[in-house]
Amino acid sequence: MDYIIGLSILIVTLILIANRSKYSLHMVQLEEYKSDNFKKWIENNKERAFGFKKDDQPVKKPLVFTQRATRLYIANLIISGVLIILPILAFVTAKNSWMILLSLVVAFLVYKYQALTMLLANMVMVPFERRINQGFYDAAQGKIKAREDLTVVGITGSFGKTSTKFIVGTILEEKYKVLNTPESYNTPMGLSKVINNELDESHEIFVAEMGAREIGEIKEVAELCQPKIGVITSIGPVHLETFKNIENIMKTKYELIEELPADGIAIFNYDNEYVKKLADKTFKEKILYGIEDVENLDVYADEIEVSELGSSFNLRDKKGNSIRCTTKLLGKHNIYNILAGVCVAMSMGMTFEEIARGISKIQPVPHRLNLIDSGTGVIVIDDAFNSNPIGAKAALDVLSQFKEGRKIIVTPGMVELGAMEEEANREFGTNIGKVCDYAILIGKKRTKPIYEGLMEVNFNPDNVFVVNNLNEATERLASLTKPKDVVLFENDLPDNYNE
Repeated sequence: MDYIIGLSILIVTLILIANRSKYSLHMVQLEEYKSDNFKKWIENNKERAFGFKKDDQPVKKPLVFTQRATRLYIANLIISGVLIILPILAFVTAKNSWMILLSLVVAFLVYKYQALTMLLANMVMVPFERRINQGFYDAAQGKIKAREDLTVVGITGSFGKTSTKFIVGTILEEKYKVLNTPESYNTPMGLSKVINNELDESHEIFVAEMGAREIGEIKEVAELCQPKIGVITSIGPVHLETFKNIENIMKTKYELIEELPADGIAIFNYDNEYVKKLADKTFKEKILYGIEDVENLDVYADEIEVSELGSSFNLRDKKGNSIRCTTKLLGKHNIYNILAGVCVAMSMGMTFEEIARGISKIQPVPHRLNLIDSGTGVIVIDDAFNSNPIGAKAALDVLSQFKEGRKIIVTPGMVELGAMEEEANREFGTNIGKVCDYAILIGKKRTKPIYEGLMEVNFNPDNVFVVNNLNEATERLASLTKPKDVVLFENDLPDNYNE
């Protein structure tokens, strides 16, 4: 009978844990399986980590049971099972009835504190995962090195790198067979997966986005991909929680240029003050692009016309070549991203005519200032991906181009800006106040600096609505908007962020 009771406690608890642990697994995955990051998330979100109230918010990036996630899930179940079975064995061996109570208490605690067992499991799995990852990395690196006919383009920057990657790919496809990394695949394992599974002999160019949150991470992906052409789109205050300061960001982004071969080509946005410093110290072949300092640029744009439908501009180089270009992309900042693509295409021997055709075919990247027809007469601008101070200002500039209807912003503010986060959001609020008629702020605590910034420019407090989540924001919009209004969705906090 004791065995039956003990086995029943174990089985029922593991069934419950199998479901509850998925939430912690999801958070670990969003924190890129980094134990220190997940530990910090637990410390900042104790109610979500240990509570029993179901999170009713819609999931933006769902849990994906990759091979790594599956291994971690099983490891957590094993560790949980071991913790539960120890008092059960004591109960069965000692035949003490009070041990049943102890077994139930332990089972409950293991169930309640799944976030901690998941943290332990993740730490235990580190050496195993490192060995597995190294195998994938080595295979991908070997595949790249074996392709002497393949040109690899590496793109990094604090912002703009994903848009630039797709722009580069679209332009190059006018002449070459190109493989782009999908979405925001920019880590060693993401890039290894693309190289191992998708790169084949038909591809002439591989365009790789390279992301980083810490010093040394760009070097790692550059060693993997072996780029011949390197692009730095921008440097600014992004991921300051991990980088701590701009100097560390500059050092990390420059790892891409340092890893280029002696005959490699470095491409720089010379209008960005931090990128300019890196360009000036570079002695490899380099191409400088921008809009402002044209006498020092190799490629630039002028006579720019920006509207709510897109942009047109003259594309010029220092040799005197020029051509008029049009694009569906919104905002002046996207012209910088296009110019980066032009530089890559020129370095690959493409003509201005081929490049202009490619520019006309560029499509907006989802959640990065793309226009959505809601079917109600209300215009929606979706800029919900990973906002930063410069990107947020650019989005407001785009919003200001619309001449008809009221301008409404929906935002939870910006994150991962370290010590400058509060001041950046306050400035964001003042900029909103200069452009928008209404503001819907998601999260009272987090958006407090935005509200303060709005009040600094005497924004009408009756036109500010503070809501708890995106669902409430949508409900408020439904009662507020009318045809010809323009709604900007600026940033959407990931699932692992909370008030």
